Amino acid sequence: MLRTVYADLSELFQALATDGEEWAPTGCRGWAVHDLAFHLLGDARRALVGLATPAPGPADRDAVTYWRAWEPPEPGNDEALRRSRAVASTAVAFADLVEDYAETTAAVLVAAGRVPAGERVRTQGWVLEVDQLLSTLVVEAAVHHLDLVAHLDRPGPAADVLAEVRRVLEGLAGGPLSARWDDATAARRSTGREPLSDEDRAELGVRAEAFPLFG
Repeated sequence: MLRTVYADLSELFQALATDGEEWAPTGCRGWAVHDLAFHLLGDARRALVGLATPAPGPADRDAVTYWRAWEPPEPGNDEALRRSRAVASTAVAFADLVEDYAETTAAVLVAAGRVPAGERVRTQGWVLEVDQLLSTLVVEAAVHHLDLVAHLDRPGPAADVLAEVRRVLEGLAGGPLSARWDDATAARRSTGREPLSDEDRAELGVRAEAFPLFG
């Protein structure tokens, strides 16, 4: 799945660069395509560091619990978003960013193939088994892929990738998400990119209080 989502994003970035859409809006509040590409490059670099950082002891996070620390900013608190955008807009030209992303994600896939799935590694202060780390990378990339195409007529993530996002979200929610939601809708509503309707809240019951499940 990681190979699929990385390949799809690289293809999307190349198309957006060709069509001059680097400053198109996205579904990530306050960020354009260029900003989100810079953020995703950072996550690919996180992957390389994590895969090269073995960790002793038991894992203290898995593919689901990793996300409990990532809450969306409070409404009106956009300082981190503005800071990230300022860095992204001056750091590198979009064409170079697209090339860096393709090269870095290719390196991640090679590194991931060399580390056993059950080996423990460290990322952002937590210890995860490698297969659990790879799931976090898939989810991060897939949710932001949805952000990238939110206002564009471009293809979204692959079906198996979105199914993994839903699996993780259902783990965070403590049970199944609405059968009325397709997997893309589940991703958007569970992360606050679309509001829950009254019908959604009635169906979720007390679990609705936990939404958005991560930012």
